[in-house]
Amino acid sequence: MTDRLFLDTRRKLSAFWVLLVLAAVIAGSGIVADSTATVIGAMIVAPLMTPILGTALAVVLGEPSWIVRDTALIVAGAAAVIVIAYLLGLVVPGPVDAQNNSQVASRVAPHLIDLVAALATGLVGAFALVRSDVSDALPGVAIAISLVPPLAVVGLTLEAGRPRQALGAFLLFGTNVAAIIATGTLLLLASRVRAVAVSTGRSVGRVGPRSLATVIGFVVLMAIPLGIGSARAVAHNDAVAGIRPVAERWAAENSWQIVGVTSTEDGVLVAAVGPPPVVDVQSLRRDLDAAGFADVRVQVSLTVGGVRDLGPGQTG
Repeated sequence: MTDRLFLDTRRKLSAFWVLLVLAAVIAGSGIVADSTATVIGAMIVAPLMTPILGTALAVVLGEPSWIVRDTALIVAGAAAVIVIAYLLGLVVPGPVDAQNNSQVASRVAPHLIDLVAALATGLVGAFALVRSDVSDALPGVAIAISLVPPLAVVGLTLEAGRPRQALGAFLLFGTNVAAIIATGTLLLLASRVRAVAVSTGRSVGRVGPRSLATVIGFVVLMAIPLGIGSARAVAHNDAVAGIRPVAERWAAENSWQIVGVTSTEDGVLVAAVGPPPVVDVQSLRRDLDAAGFADVRVQVSLTVGGVRDLGPGQTG
């Protein structure tokens, strides 16, 4: 395990950085192109899982020097991916953000369910370490856990001038890191890795309650904003469900049609289409206030024109 997870030679470190840089380029390109397959390729190539699980192993073996080294490697690697993605965003025409890219949109608003998935994925990764007969599951772990793609989203959204989206993507990365370290530490302890290390003559340090409390506390810290985000998402979904029928009645009264009611970062967007003249949107605001949605910020996108019948074409 130490040979696989502790990057203690120049050769291992060089391989780590080469793979990380390439993974960052692949992930950034896949996100810009809105290509799920390309992003999955970056997940498989990315080597960040190694120092993260290495941190868990260092905690279990009571080796503070390796905890510091692996933590520094994670921070440096994350910063490198963000910088690469930011530079990639500079050469891409137009901003890359959640409004025009599904890969970004799926990573800027993490919820508690993302923490649950990360905890389970961390358990699988640690289990694959202690059981050689399930090591084939590691590629699946690489795909299931999202490490490099959210960091690439951070760089791209920062370049696009969307700091709130960047913060959400970074929260997703931090959640995954915390979950892997926590579950990895607990499973390695339960697997008696310390006893095996002692039996092979390796010196093992003390695992103090402060170390375990820090690991668990990091997960709890991540869970707080995730819980807030989940509650906000539920409120937004309820608002969308309640606003839609009100908007549809308003549109029908004006011979218009609602083509979409969607949740945004700070409210609800109502998209409507219809013939001229442009309808009075303030009447919709009054209807929404009367329906109990006075505290919801609503934006209306109007498309004037509608369907025009051109009739049959002329021949001869």
